[in-house]
Amino acid sequence: MIPVTTFAGRKVALFGLGGSGLATAQALVAGGAEVTAWDDNPDSVARASQAGIPTGDLHGLDWSAQAALVLSPGVPLTHPKPHWSVDLARTAGVEIIGDVELFVRERRVHAPDCPFIAITGTNGKSTTTALIAHILKASGRDTQLGGNIGTAILTLDPPKAERYFVVECSSYQIDLAPTLDPTAGILLNLTPDHLDRHGTMQHYAEIKERLVAGSRTAIVGVDDSFCALIADRIERAGVPVRRISKRSVVADGVYAEGSRIFQTDGGTSADFVDLDGIDTLKGSHNAQNAAAAIAACRAVGVSADDIRAGLRSFPGLKHRMQPVGRRGCVVFVNDSKATNADAAAPALSSYKRIYWIAGGLPKEGGIASLAPLFPHIVKAYLIGEAAPGFAASLGEAVAYEISGTLEQAVAHASADAAAEGQDAAVLLSPACASFDQYKNFEVRGDAFVSHVATLDGITMLVETKKGN
Repeated sequence: MIPVTTFAGRKVALFGLGGSGLATAQALVAGGAEVTAWDDNPDSVARASQAGIPTGDLHGLDWSAQAALVLSPGVPLTHPKPHWSVDLARTAGVEIIGDVELFVRERRVHAPDCPFIAITGTNGKSTTTALIAHILKASGRDTQLGGNIGTAILTLDPPKAERYFVVECSSYQIDLAPTLDPTAGILLNLTPDHLDRHGTMQHYAEIKERLVAGSRTAIVGVDDSFCALIADRIERAGVPVRRISKRSVVADGVYAEGSRIFQTDGGTSADFVDLDGIDTLKGSHNAQNAAAAIAACRAVGVSADDIRAGLRSFPGLKHRMQPVGRRGCVVFVNDSKATNADAAAPALSSYKRIYWIAGGLPKEGGIASLAPLFPHIVKAYLIGEAAPGFAASLGEAVAYEISGTLEQAVAHASADAAAEGQDAAVLLSPACASFDQYKNFEVRGDAFVSHVATLDGITMLVETKKGN
């Protein structure tokens, strides 16, 4: 835990007592703050009270005495309308911040020079975050991994010299971190997302820009117009910028040509690494992720050889294009985190012959946008509520069956791939939410791995027990 000492002896209101909110409350209490915590869910309030967190309805609070409102990132700050706790704080002139802001304040006080890499973007941030942390750990560095990737930032070990922090930041977290100041800040890309919480694409982009604008070194993907403009703007403001691209050469930064990654300085390019043969970094999207990781690790002093070794040993991000088993010339890939068509596209573009398991609770737009990738699909195995709609979209372009369940889909896809006997992937990339059949995408992915593990002759690439 990172005790939040910067609010010691001061009154702090906290709203939102889910996982990260509870961890934040505990860190504030451990640091000596006088906390009053609340949540709209009575069960969350009860759990916090049982954990020793002082609770109380914030409606009756003396807001003039509060030093801050600490807001959980899932609570609306601006759109579709501010939460009632936000209105109370703003009326009283109380600053509104989140757990990432508490972390950066603790770092500035206790270890301002400890390396801190922050990662954001619409797509790819979890893989990039995990890849950077893996490279740092593999090189023998004391590495802390957290943030939006699933580990609350204030549950990490406290900042100290030579301890490296790798933190994934959502737009919600950045919006609550006004003094975010990473050693290396990464903005991978921007496409429309979370507009229900940010109102417009412009506002969403402005929030994401804050992460790199406050960085000692900004690493910006320039393959979309929003990010390209951000890179130019913050560079004019005096921020050192390293551009990354999976499409074109950049003058100062890192770019990809197919699987080959090049590093450039002052317009001079040097071949850095070839990702060919690294199954966990297949596809152009992963070339961009790798480029960002290379630029960030170089910015915090990691040697080129250590970076190359870390790239080659990267085990992949669980549930994101994760090779989990192999039988003969067929690889089984868990891409359960692909919960919409855009998220499924990278995996579908990374393999030439695919036995595609898709479906679940459908998202708006379905899979029509994936039509250019249909030639990669040998056959589709459709599951869940989306199966009839997906079948209509596939039409005569792709052979398909309505398997119904994931277990049936794995059995049929593996049998068909074995019968054909060519290099291929049995790919779970659902392009759907999981909630019709599974609690979340993690449970769905684990179920896929378990079903693969029961196949005769399978060599598992991840730890599991057959029959689980």
